[in-house]
Amino acid sequence: MDFSYPSEVEEFRAELRDWLSANLTAELVAARRPPGRDDAAIELLRAWSRTMADAGWAAVSWPREYGGRGATVLEQLVYTEETTRARAPMPLNVIGMNNIAPAIMQYGTEDQKTTLLPRMMRADDIWCQGMSEPEAGSDLAALRTRAVRCAGPQGDDFVVNGQKIWTSLGHRAHWCQLYVRTDPDAPKHQGISCLIVDMTLPGIEVRPLVTLNGDTDFAEVFFHDVRVPADALLGPLNAGWQVATTTLSHERAGAARLYAEMQVRLEEMVDDIAAQSGALDDPVVLRRLGEIAVRIKYLEVLCQRSISATLHGGDPFASASLAKTVWGEIGQDMAALAFDVLGTGGANAAWANYRLTSRSLTIAGGTTQINKNITAQRVLGLPRK
Repeated sequence: MDFSYPSEVEEFRAELRDWLSANLTAELVAARRPPGRDDAAIELLRAWSRTMADAGWAAVSWPREYGGRGATVLEQLVYTEETTRARAPMPLNVIGMNNIAPAIMQYGTEDQKTTLLPRMMRADDIWCQGMSEPEAGSDLAALRTRAVRCAGPQGDDFVVNGQKIWTSLGHRAHWCQLYVRTDPDAPKHQGISCLIVDMTLPGIEVRPLVTLNGDTDFAEVFFHDVRVPADALLGPLNAGWQVATTTLSHERAGAARLYAEMQVRLEEMVDDIAAQSGALDDPVVLRRLGEIAVRIKYLEVLCQRSISATLHGGDPFASASLAKTVWGEIGQDMAALAFDVLGTGGANAAWANYRLTSRSLTIAGGTTQINKNITAQRVLGLPRK
């Protein structure tokens, strides 16, 4: 792995640091956790997205014609490290920016690109992703939500029926990247299409889901004879699996955030434990903190291996999947330690909340079981059976 930064990348870093120092407020740092029920936090983060977009920092990896900076891989690495360490909020449209936008850039029509991408970047529209279903979570190809093409009084439409679940910000979204089955007779990976769906269409019912900590970051979405215009198709008909693969490959491209985020959490936890008299004198606590610190360093190496593979034409996917597994396990162990030491009231109950939300770390963005299969096949070279 070679991470020597050219002078132009260090200039990029300095420019970003200066801009963050001048624009990132304590209020924004406090609101950096993804919002669920808080309307005020939603509007604060929407305003932050607009501020970043106006300054050209909202989507540095995007091509310049869509409002980005066309950043190199090393510049993207620096961007992720610096924004995470500065404790800048994630974009309100983080799923849209990282996952959906690349698919629109690759498969969308010019009208879709020019109309949807600028509003997504500025969080004028909030996006959600319609993938998971009650019986199709990790196995996307098992989805059952159906779209039938038919002509109607208003023109050529897809009529959609089905259900999606665990849809992040689904109850707040204006648009959904929806995966549907359009050919039930084709092999399951070949009969899927992707639609860009206006969430205000008649027949869409959204029910927020309340998680363990009382938040409503997710929703279940029901489609009852929803007529979606045929020109809302993203990519070719029955090529939704290829669109999904494009989406997910970009989701794993930001590996640097995994270790940078955990390092920030560890620093915050140590500060909070230090504020509790005598806690850092306990050898058991020190040992557990030390083990987590070492594991975060291991995670950094894994992530850098993935980034190095991207730089040198290798396969970043395997290392990134392994890093995702390690990240989830570290997060859960850190949450357990904070809860054991600080209890339910540590740092105004923030760690008790993290203890609850950490259960999702080995599920969201790719379950540990699936990632271990990828590691077995692509890293260890084990056979599928």
